[in-house]
Amino acid sequence: MNDDLRLGRRELIAAAALGAAGGIPPADAAILRRKPAPPDFLWGTAISAYQSEGNNTNADAWLMENMQPSMFKERSGDACDSYHRYAEDFALAAKLGFNSYRLGVEWARIEPSEGHFSNAELDHYARMLESCREHGLRPIVTLNHFTTPLWFAKRGGFEVADAPQLFARYCRKVAERLGGLMHMATTFNEANIRLLVDMMPGISAFVPVVKAAIAAAAKATDSPKFSRLAYADAAVVSPIMQQAHRLAYAAIKEVRPALPVGITLTTQDVQADTPERAAYWRDKLYGGWVQVAREAADFFGVQTYTRFVFDANGMVAPAKDAEMTMAGYEFYPQALANTIRWAHREIGKPIYVTESGIAAKDDARRIAFIDQALDGVRQCLDEGIPVHSYLYWSLLDNFEWTSGYGVPFGLVAVDRETFKRTPRPSAWHLGGIARANRI
Repeated sequence: MNDDLRLGRRELIAAAALGAAGGIPPADAAILRRKPAPPDFLWGTAISAYQSEGNNTNADAWLMENMQPSMFKERSGDACDSYHRYAEDFALAAKLGFNSYRLGVEWARIEPSEGHFSNAELDHYARMLESCREHGLRPIVTLNHFTTPLWFAKRGGFEVADAPQLFARYCRKVAERLGGLMHMATTFNEANIRLLVDMMPGISAFVPVVKAAIAAAAKATDSPKFSRLAYADAAVVSPIMQQAHRLAYAAIKEVRPALPVGITLTTQDVQADTPERAAYWRDKLYGGWVQVAREAADFFGVQTYTRFVFDANGMVAPAKDAEMTMAGYEFYPQALANTIRWAHREIGKPIYVTESGIAAKDDARRIAFIDQALDGVRQCLDEGIPVHSYLYWSLLDNFEWTSGYGVPFGLVAVDRETFKRTPRPSAWHLGGIARANRI
């Protein structure tokens, strides 16, 4: 096992004790002191197809991670092999105590060439969703999680005017075949991701690297229009993606009127020295997506990891003594409650926490993060805010894009050679909370 993922002595002792007890520990006193959660509350984890399935060779990301120059520290390769081991993952999630599972389907597999839809891949995802339900997990399905088919990237991705129609056609096809197996669906994962990237300090230093990588991809595919969502022009792709969501929402609802269809955004907690400055930076982060969520979504997915603090000079670096996560941002679980309140105030749709998590070697800090984040969710429920889920990112240590496998978010460690899944104490901790339905 990779040294970064190896469990420490205390974690191994705890895991051995759990195994001796049959793998499902009783709820401890601290859990039982928590308040009951709403009876239909969804507890689970989130993961994307590309980051866990492995060998998604027809996707734009696969091309860019397997060529030079590359922004990726390592290649995704087999990832967690969840394409084949999905039933094992569902069984583990169910054993831990969860009742929901957020997962993705891969456009690059389902529509491998423009206008050609693979019945075999649709059948594969149907078997996955059936298995998910058989394990007592309600599937929340993401239709696009940053990656696109290579043919779509070659023609210009979401920088081309007819991209919304192509995306909506794909979403309709998926809804026709798989919609009846879904509990809920979202179109884009973190649809405003490009706006977030542009806010980050020091991003200008990476522009030459990005341009060189895109140019290499264009040359390799003989396509001067090559575009990947993560590196596209935000001013161009934002309105096109907003239209794509609207068309996809309408297409899915036409096929499956009863299926709840929502949208998720990256919702980091924006703080500033003045209310006006905070409002300015929220506008930069969300663009027109708030209005889209108000008008074309049945629910809103909050995906919060940290806070961003601003003053007159821009983004303020965390204090020197601030605790930092392995992903390079501040340990600040209180951010989740603040973004839930913001979403309730500004969007007014039922709120689902569709991602919340931490990259950490020390699993005790993961447990602390989870507990403090849930304290915030409970406060929001006490305030009368309709929060319907807590989905931790992620069940497994998976491929974290340009960071590769060096930032473990998982409740469960994955051996890079054998794919063996080993639950960390945090997995049993959050699972115990879920089984007790306490928050």
